[in-house]
Amino acid sequence: MDSRLPTGTVTFLFTDIESSTKLWEADPEMARVAIARHDELVRDAIVGAGGYVFKTVGDAFCAAFADAADAVAAALRAQTALTAESWPGTTPIKARMALHTGVVESRDGDYFGKPIYRLSRLLSTGHGGQTLLSQATSELSRDSLPEAASLRDLGAHQLRDLARPEQVYELCHPALPGTFPPIRSLSTHANNLPHRLTSFIGREKVITEIEALLARTRLLTLTGAGGSGKTRLGLQLAADELARFPSGAWYVELAPLSDPDLLPQTVATVLGVKEKQGQQITQTLAEHIGRKQLLLLLDNCEHLLDASAILADALLRQCPGVQILATSREALGITGEQSYRVPSLSLPAREQAATPRSLSDYESVRLFNDRASLVRADFQVTDENAPALASLCRRLDGIPLAIELAAARVRSFSVEEIENRLDQRFALLTGGSRTALPRQQTLRALVDWSYDLLTDSERLLWQRLSVFAGGWTGAAAAQVCAGEGIKAEEVADLLIALGDKSVVTAELLDESPRYRLLETLRQYGRERLAESGDIGRTRERHRDCFLALAEEAVPKLQGAEQAAWLSRLEEEHENLRAGLDWCLVEEAAESGLRFCGALQRFWLMRGHLAEARDWCARVLEKPGAGEPTAIRAIALNTAGAVAVYQCNYPAARALFEESLAIARQSGDRKRMAALLNNLGVMAFEQGDYSAARAYHEQSLALARELADRTSIANSLGNLGATALDQSDYEAARARYVECLAITRELGDRYHIAITLRSLGNIARLQGDPATAGMLLEEALAIVRELGDRGGIAGTLALLGEVAYDRGKYPDAQRLHQEALAIFRDLGDGRGTAGALESVADADAALGNAVRAARLWGAAERLREEIGTPLTPRSRPGYDRSVAAAREVLGDDEVFERTWAEGRASTLEYAIGRALAETADSG
Repeated sequence: MDSRLPTGTVTFLFTDIESSTKLWEADPEMARVAIARHDELVRDAIVGAGGYVFKTVGDAFCAAFADAADAVAAALRAQTALTAESWPGTTPIKARMALHTGVVESRDGDYFGKPIYRLSRLLSTGHGGQTLLSQATSELSRDSLPEAASLRDLGAHQLRDLARPEQVYELCHPALPGTFPPIRSLSTHANNLPHRLTSFIGREKVITEIEALLARTRLLTLTGAGGSGKTRLGLQLAADELARFPSGAWYVELAPLSDPDLLPQTVATVLGVKEKQGQQITQTLAEHIGRKQLLLLLDNCEHLLDASAILADALLRQCPGVQILATSREALGITGEQSYRVPSLSLPAREQAATPRSLSDYESVRLFNDRASLVRADFQVTDENAPALASLCRRLDGIPLAIELAAARVRSFSVEEIENRLDQRFALLTGGSRTALPRQQTLRALVDWSYDLLTDSERLLWQRLSVFAGGWTGAAAAQVCAGEGIKAEEVADLLIALGDKSVVTAELLDESPRYRLLETLRQYGRERLAESGDIGRTRERHRDCFLALAEEAVPKLQGAEQAAWLSRLEEEHENLRAGLDWCLVEEAAESGLRFCGALQRFWLMRGHLAEARDWCARVLEKPGAGEPTAIRAIALNTAGAVAVYQCNYPAARALFEESLAIARQSGDRKRMAALLNNLGVMAFEQGDYSAARAYHEQSLALARELADRTSIANSLGNLGATALDQSDYEAARARYVECLAITRELGDRYHIAITLRSLGNIARLQGDPATAGMLLEEALAIVRELGDRGGIAGTLALLGEVAYDRGKYPDAQRLHQEALAIFRDLGDGRGTAGALESVADADAALGNAVRAARLWGAAERLREEIGTPLTPRSRPGYDRSVAAAREVLGDDEVFERTWAEGRASTLEYAIGRALAETADSG
């Protein structure tokens, strides 16, 4: 931490320029010059008084002082300098300033804590040229004010979104302007906005967007699911916009109201309007408002939608100065209405490392932290609970009410325990504020409220949609949800209705909508579906829908459409998993075997190896899956291919041989060709080249007899690989060239990339790095497009070899490290061993023989464990690198000891050392 940063009890000075946006719009060049001069004057004043500028945002300064008197002196010096300056143009620069003192936490050059938040609210009430002090700062500085300076008591003011009022003081001096309008606090404008007892967290971007919408519409409706924070956001916006409405901002709570006829009277009561005999209350209300400029906040309109729409339309037509801000599950649906769907709070990414610092930027985490500290004063986000907290916020979809209810449970449970219990969230998330509406005291009551407002068909669709995982398309919804009570042609309209009511969310992907339920709403729907007794039939339709999709993809993944279909299957991955899971639950062995067979290429190309192996093992063991059928043979082949990728060769051989026996028994020659090819790949990886060549030649002969172009290309490619690893480059090139012609004809970009990569490697080995680089870059572009992580790693590794051959050892090291990280994540032992050796080669070339020896030792042990020896082609270069490193080290005993340490280390440790940005000395 910077030693200049004040800590403990700190006085803060915040500043910003009044109407700076208008300055830029009027004359950008003049604004640039003027604001640069402003920045110079303010910074000089702060630094000259011993302050520390810890943040600037645009034209705003945030400064910290160890002493309150120094902070006041800095503010006075800055304001007098700005007042005395001759500004270009006709508009002087006026800055508002505010000071507050409190105990804060400092971290990474920034400050955190409630005093910062209070000061921001105090600053927002001021005017250009005005300096405001909190009670705390005034008490600490009063006896040490600069000469001729004084403090004017402006009284106690309710600052928006703060529970405790603030006694506000204005800094006065003969050199400063003497009069300002009343400050912009809730206490100085007509309103009935409730004082909130908890702070408003985040939503800065949302507030900005809504303010822009409110500036150009007279009716803005905030929509969203229950608990999404519509009410709180509406109140915050009303407080922020209060100064724009001379006749005030008025909050009308509709949730307790059950009779729509009483709505106009309720609004009239809030505004203090009395009924007139013989006149409808709506007309009396309109006459009272007349041309007054006021903001009307109608909260929770969803159960009185028609009445709210009628009243809003009447007031907007008859009262030109009124603006209406409404909150509702769905829009009111009248002319001129602008709706805004309130998003969930921002969430940590699933792949992001969760630490207290990394999580502090996310609104959902900040809300949990704030509310948890209210019920347990010692609560803190720590390195230990941060991962569980990130997961908890994601699983609650960033829904503010759900997060607040979860935070309340820290009285009794740790964050980890709360996260573990979320599968029973409707029982867990209870105990909200006793003063809240009953439906806001528990999560179930809130969702019950939304559910009860729906039609029978809408409820039924909600229940059935709960079987989807990770979203769905409209076509899938029709296929899965149509049935008793819902016709297929009704599904689209019902989806729109649930979207309008904030139950279903939709986003456009490639011009087509994709729908989803928030996880909380999905679990609720699943419970209701289980209660109805319809869950089995619905999950069965869901399983059949996604099995059909997986089988439709099989031929598509072998041709020109494979990139699009890989993306489609990835998008539906959660649904495919759910379909497989139902096969296991219901012991639907045939469907499970079909899933495993259909998903083979998707699993392998996208690197879902561990998952694929688990699914195959579980399905193959189910009762009814043991019959020697064609679909069992296909599933066995998938399991064997995955085992080869994971270097589990004994398991792969058993799986392939059983599959081959079934294929021979049934006379399925196409399947036989594929299995002979796979047995050849396994033999090749174990270094048995004669067996590999024999298998591939048998496979090729069968494929040619069948005129199966895909199988012919596969066998040719594998024969090329066998020749290449035995350094027969001309034979390898001939096989690859023929293979490439077929794969280009088929449009099989996956195998095009593999073949280009192999041809690039041949060019490298024959001393043509330019051609090698060109072919490899083309291959890399294809595998990146396909999302083929194994292909990406393999191509990066070969590009690393090209860089090594050119003497670009740092580039080689970086490329091999990238490849190693991917091979590790995929669980590819053969690729991991090769990448460790290649990083070691680069280390040795860079002079770090110690780390190289360790990595070679770790790789040697890994190759022994998985049964994958070095290829004959690789052995000479490997031996040369090891010998050179041994010579650089100059001590055989140290070299051997270091090598042995590498063999004895865990694989994860060795990989971690290899992935270090710079080679250390050991």
